[in-house]
Amino acid sequence: MSDNASSTVIRRADYTPPAFLIDSVALEFDLAPARTIVRNTMRVRRNPDAAPAPHLELLGEALEVLGARLDGAPHGAVRAHEHGLTVENVPEAFELTLESACAPDQNTTLSGLYVSSGNFFTQCEAEGFRRITYFLDRPDVMASYTVTLRADKAAYPVLLSNGNLVDSGDLPDGRHFAQWEDPFRKPSYLFALVAGKLVAIEEQITTGSGKEKLLQVWVEPADLDKTRHAMDSLIHSIRWDEQRFGLKLDLDRFMIVAVGDFNMGAMENKGLNIFNTKYVLANPETATDTDFANIESVVGHEYFHNWTGNRVTCRDWFQLSLKEGLTVFRDQEFSADMAAGDDVASTARAVKRIEDVRVLRQLQFAEDAGPMAHPVRPESYVEINNFYTMTVYEKGSEVVRMYQTLFGRDGFRKGMDLYFKRHDGQAVTCDDFRHAMADANGRDLAQFERWYSQAGTPRVSVRTAYDAAARRYTVTLAQGYGDASPAARETQQGPLLIPFAIGLIGRDGRDLPLRLDGEAAASGTTRVLDITDTEQTFTFVDVPEQPLPSLLRNFSSPVIVEYDYSDDDLAFLLAHDSDPFNRWEAGQRLATRALLTLAARAAANEPLTLGENFIAAFRRVLTDANLSPAFRELALTLPSETYLADQMAEADPAAVHRARQFVRRQLATALRADWLAAYEQHQTPGAYEPTPEASGRRALKNLALAYLAELDDPADAVRVASAQYDASNNMTDRAAALGALLSAAAAGANEPAEHALDDFYRRFEKEALVIDKWFAMQAAQRGTPAQPTLAKVRKLLAHPAFNLKNPNRARSLIFSFCAANPAQFHAADGSGYAFWAEQVLALDAINPQVAARLARSLELWRRFTPALRDRMRDALEQVAAGAKSRDVREIVEKALA
Repeated sequence: MSDNASSTVIRRADYTPPAFLIDSVALEFDLAPARTIVRNTMRVRRNPDAAPAPHLELLGEALEVLGARLDGAPHGAVRAHEHGLTVENVPEAFELTLESACAPDQNTTLSGLYVSSGNFFTQCEAEGFRRITYFLDRPDVMASYTVTLRADKAAYPVLLSNGNLVDSGDLPDGRHFAQWEDPFRKPSYLFALVAGKLVAIEEQITTGSGKEKLLQVWVEPADLDKTRHAMDSLIHSIRWDEQRFGLKLDLDRFMIVAVGDFNMGAMENKGLNIFNTKYVLANPETATDTDFANIESVVGHEYFHNWTGNRVTCRDWFQLSLKEGLTVFRDQEFSADMAAGDDVASTARAVKRIEDVRVLRQLQFAEDAGPMAHPVRPESYVEINNFYTMTVYEKGSEVVRMYQTLFGRDGFRKGMDLYFKRHDGQAVTCDDFRHAMADANGRDLAQFERWYSQAGTPRVSVRTAYDAAARRYTVTLAQGYGDASPAARETQQGPLLIPFAIGLIGRDGRDLPLRLDGEAAASGTTRVLDITDTEQTFTFVDVPEQPLPSLLRNFSSPVIVEYDYSDDDLAFLLAHDSDPFNRWEAGQRLATRALLTLAARAAANEPLTLGENFIAAFRRVLTDANLSPAFRELALTLPSETYLADQMAEADPAAVHRARQFVRRQLATALRADWLAAYEQHQTPGAYEPTPEASGRRALKNLALAYLAELDDPADAVRVASAQYDASNNMTDRAAALGALLSAAAAGANEPAEHALDDFYRRFEKEALVIDKWFAMQAAQRGTPAQPTLAKVRKLLAHPAFNLKNPNRARSLIFSFCAANPAQFHAADGSGYAFWAEQVLALDAINPQVAARLARSLELWRRFTPALRDRMRDALEQVAAGAKSRDVREIVEKALA
């Protein structure tokens, strides 16, 4: 299908099995940037479980047909068309050889086979393989692959593909070849090849079963010194999956390759994972603590796909969360286990949980409330690339987590074991996973299916009552969707099964033992209540005093809790709740409430004041040495401007920004001595280590510096930040110091910030990922009426280091401005929206996938103030009129509908 194809809606209900199956594929590539020749020999047979088809219909895009042979003889009954290739007059089973050509160096979409920095790479998920050769490019067609690569040896000394290397050697005219065999059947989206001038760090490991395995991380030569952390993360992932789930590395070798031009974070091609350099390259001078953590997480995620995605794959793209939601859950558990070890109550584990939920609530909950709202298992799509969404990934992972909440770690492992026993080597559905969990644990999960088919974020409203004479405490839980989006209303089928964790806290701040009515004795201080009806009441007995409820502990379900806590209640929970997540949550609720009140006053041009109780609550957290630095950093970080705007009936970014900056200044001023003390107390002298403890200390120290930069007189902050910038031995501290200087520039301290920006660029101009940070920090900088940030962003578009064709660079500048700088992006004159429209259309002509991601920046336009709404609609209509790809058209058409 071409980029200009009509916006055909594809529906899950219309799924039919493929008319033909492909048992084996032999691919031969003669690689050349301008014209690569691909010879594809397939063993094809009719599918006995499908309706008969008169012809074989293969999918293809941007290909030139050079010839076809059927069972070794030339076959003329072949017709190329816009969608692919029709092969007529085929028997029940046959061998089909197709020869075609493509132009990798012209492929700016970065889907299929393309060239980056003179090397060849592929990206086939979801539908890129059809840009390489004509094929049944769908996940339920699984075949074995043999791949032969031929290329100029001097230009492309490394030739890689899936599986095991079975032959290689030299050819005439300075060329050479390599032949690879993948012993496992796979769908075409898991195919990969890489060819170029690359080098690798290698490691031999022995698995638990005593087998030797070769691990390789391939990069461009200049980046070899930044691969150790990725290799260690891979080794840890392999060990963890063996220990936690009994899943072993099934290939003789496992390879990771890093490429600078990549639409996604990484791709789990069988045995040959291709990664964006952002999630491979790291050393202390170039990568932050966040980068190190993200690399560990993403390396784990892609490796875990070897079983949850590759060995068992999805039947169709509607089942995408079968592999993605499950694997996100697995990588979250991996990162938590790596940080906390065997300590299930570790603060490090809680910090990871808070970080994950913060992303879910800021991004996925917003998606649920907008025009792109869809169930975890969507019912329809126009362009599948648009459904690699927060709902499929992050909400999907929460759905998987609920199985573990319901059945515990052991029960979840039993379900996983049964899932692989039943479905190894198959393409299956979300229902197959649910059935395995249900059968392994002896529970009917028919109601749980609604989590896959209902859109929107559920709400649980809570009412409580205490009978002092009877010592009984009743909790009534009612579920619904409130004022849900149209997508949520259209897909609702009835009440969900919601695991709802609760604790009760006494006046002394300690948890009360819990005994439900009808139970013989108390059991624990946290209970998971299964909500299955629209409204249910649970009664706790032998409750000695009026408690304060701690609701949805550890965020046991992806829902919004509605309960009328007072400010004093929230301050008490922030000080005493034994559940770290709910302790953080209480502080966030307290801050959100205060900030929204201030935003309303700012919108009405009324004076702003901040209560002493709010400041005192923050001081208690900041100075509580019993809390880990990492937790304090999270608790003391105010809700983002984007999240706050989403909580308003009519989003007013300018008012939110004014309110949030006011609170930051008040906290900076009132707690100035405490921030300075925290800064000094949390230094990390010596060699850099990306451990959870050291990272937490740096995080709190740098948060303190960021608050100090908000002072009306930022001289102290400029002095401290400048000293930190000059003395830093790691990118975390250097970038934080630069960020503080940029914040101080808003108060007039421009010269130190400009000096540091210039120095930063000179130091790192050959480090692409670091220069991405340089662009991003400037795009997110607070502007002033005299110096709006957009003026700087437009100037940076012309910078020699900016390249719109590189997704990382586009994201660093354009996306950072549109998504991470709401006050400037939502300028009252609409200039930000005009810029957005220009850039969406420019990207649409180059790379529709990246353009569609940017297009989503305005999908919630109806929720803003009337003046902003009008300007957003104008920009959306401009893009709708000019967009050529179905990727962008689907987004803007749904937004405008």
